[in-house]
Amino acid sequence: MTTDVHRKSRPGAPADFFAAEAAGLRWLAEAGAPVVEVLDVGADHIDLRRLGRGAPDGRSARAFGGALARMHAAGADAFGAPPPGFTGATFIGSREQPSVPTETWGRFYAEQRVLPFVPVAVETGNLGDDDAELVRDVCARIADGVLDDDEPPARLHGDLWNGNVMWTPDGVVMIDPAAHGGHRETDLAMLELFGCPRLDDVVAGYEDQEPLRSGWRDRIPLHQLHPLAVHAAGHGPGYGRALAAAAGAVRELLG
Repeated sequence: MTTDVHRKSRPGAPADFFAAEAAGLRWLAEAGAPVVEVLDVGADHIDLRRLGRGAPDGRSARAFGGALARMHAAGADAFGAPPPGFTGATFIGSREQPSVPTETWGRFYAEQRVLPFVPVAVETGNLGDDDAELVRDVCARIADGVLDDDEPPARLHGDLWNGNVMWTPDGVVMIDPAAHGGHRETDLAMLELFGCPRLDDVVAGYEDQEPLRSGWRDRIPLHQLHPLAVHAAGHGPGYGRALAAAAGAVRELLG
């Protein structure tokens, strides 16, 4: 390999682990999204174009926001749909998660993005029984569609925390997606959860391209249930408490 290649390897990786990452990156790239280039992929590795390091700045942030809006607008076949043509397992980080096309966003989000991680969080002691019951109750109402809207399925990065937003000399480049069809507010909520630099500029660039629906900031806790549930499953009780707090905020939103 040359110095222009960054190899990620994992001997004994689950089947489809790196193939899922490659399929997601290529699908997002088809929408013109600024994602790292896939050079090669195998059962135990993926080769990516090596990225240079840059500092966050307002111009790059606004350009990233606009590109994110266009990527979302490129759409997906359905909520929960994986990249077209990819039929293997899908992951967020190292954890497998389902990606099954679903007619409504609420049912997909509750049943495939939040609830699968709750039993693990309870078993590890990171989420108490009462808090788990709160999360399940809120998810039941989400699945019933009370927060569904007329937004079409967006083409999501799906794991857009700050560590997957690389600031390079040529602007922002996204890495490590968990790409699927979902609600566009979910990517933005994850950026907010983990403290993306220049987020106000990112949002301004986004809204220059595609205005967000009224009240989207009030719905941030709703869209943070997924990443918080994932982290509660394996990163300590602090995330369990944060998941319960977000579920409480969603309960208030539901009225």
